[in-house]
Amino acid sequence: MSHTHTNLLNHIVFSTQGHLPLITPEIMSELFAYMGGLVKELKGKPIVINGIADHVHMLILLPPSVSISEAMRFIKSNSSRWVKERFGKKFAWQKGFGAFSVSRSNADAVAKYIRDQERHHNGFDFKTEFISLLDKNDVDYDERDLWD
Repeated sequence: MSHTHTNLLNHIVFSTQGHLPLITPEIMSELFAYMGGLVKELKGKPIVINGIADHVHMLILLPPSVSISEAMRFIKSNSSRWVKERFGKKFAWQKGFGAFSVSRSNADAVAKYIRDQERHHNGFDFKTEFISLLDKNDVDYDERDLWD
């Protein structure tokens, strides 16, 4: 693919299994750094990864050879295993995820939104935020299928 040029910037959001507060302060920074390393292992570029106790937001660039689904399977399975091994904690991610394409012109605003997660969530929970993101991005969904 020497003549392929892309800018596949994505805002990806996913929760811990059952939306439990499993991302404790003790593991948070290491977990997000590890996830960034996994993105790099896929030849992608992590722009910003942040979240709170029950979910994560990632703004990442992926190469055209890696689908979002493949990337998420790789990142979620490896990071979950890493938390269990590194911290001896029971840990799992939800089955699905939300992924939204981001234009370069909106990248700084999305990165700021992700960096401000702790302050941002003073007013509402993950479920409210996730539905808002789906609606804002015109994603069809059945609310019965959103929560595992």
